[in-house]
Amino acid sequence: MLIALAGLSLAVWLYLLLLHGRYWRADQRLDDLTPAATPSVVVVVPARNEADVVATALTSLLQQDYAGIQVILVDDGSDDGTGDMARALDDPRLTVLAAPPRPPGWVGKMWAVETGVAAAAELAPDASYVLLTDADIAHDPGTVRCLVAKAERDDLALASLMVRLHCRGPWERLLIPAFVYFFQQLYPFPWVNDPRRRTAGAAGGCMLVRRTALETAGGIAAVKGALIDDCALARVLKRQGPVWLGLGTAERSLRAYGGPGPIWRMIARSAYAQLRFSPVLLALCVVGMALVYLVPPGLALTWPSREAGALAAAAWAVMAITYVPTLRLYGQRPVSALLLPLAGLFYTLATLDSARRHWLGRGGEWKGRVRAGA
Repeated sequence: MLIALAGLSLAVWLYLLLLHGRYWRADQRLDDLTPAATPSVVVVVPARNEADVVATALTSLLQQDYAGIQVILVDDGSDDGTGDMARALDDPRLTVLAAPPRPPGWVGKMWAVETGVAAAAELAPDASYVLLTDADIAHDPGTVRCLVAKAERDDLALASLMVRLHCRGPWERLLIPAFVYFFQQLYPFPWVNDPRRRTAGAAGGCMLVRRTALETAGGIAAVKGALIDDCALARVLKRQGPVWLGLGTAERSLRAYGGPGPIWRMIARSAYAQLRFSPVLLALCVVGMALVYLVPPGLALTWPSREAGALAAAAWAVMAITYVPTLRLYGQRPVSALLLPLAGLFYTLATLDSARRHWLGRGGEWKGRVRAGA
């Protein structure tokens, strides 16, 4: 049985290496482009309790090397002075709004985005694109220019960047590149970017949306209750036209995680939603993660037999090889790839906790809110 387990794990890793969309190469990047024309762009930034980073994020948007940008920040019930920090920038291109009371059925962030998009229809009715971004993201000065040029050249309904996440302390170095790797594995970027495939994904920190595509898709209301709102929006928009998802190199998150707690809560908030709140899918996920990430090091280190040990070591080696490009993106040594099983165990346990929170009526808990039914 141990030989069969090791052989099955190796077979899965060979499939992931050779046939799963080349996700592991981490090579989908945004080129330095300039559009032939400069269609207007309105930026919508939902914000809840981001006073410590919002000024930096908004300044990076106001300093874009792209003419005609307007920025709308929607203060989503902050109690830390986020709105005041934004208003203190005193820029005529910046509008700061307070989100009105949230109607039933809306997730808080999506209602804030809807508020901003509705305001954009009045403040910038001729804008061709809406950039949806978070209040803890610092953008490179050329981000908007390059995204617009990409969208114009390829006639995209959506162009999204997964920005560089904060990765400095030991816990972040162990878990953050792994998070990016797992996201690429779940949504292989080359498949997302292939209009012939149904796979759709996006990264909510930076999404440039073609306005006509959004309106045709039903607007933000089409994903009003989604916990994993970015990928839900990508699925809706891919029905309207091609989408593109890449890895950002200059765009970065300002949010430091520090220890494992904030990362655990980030996963526990929505992992069970990714599994459609299904106990069967949860069980399959746990078994699959154990087979793929825990069996190889477990059998390679214990070496119960020559055959099982060799097959497991080969699976662990393939696993490490696929992880190296993402580690390089985050400036880490290739030898760190051998620690991916520890990250896999962490995220598996956080997924189980996500289900537990759902069963206790605390699903979707984030920044003091609990989404009913999540």
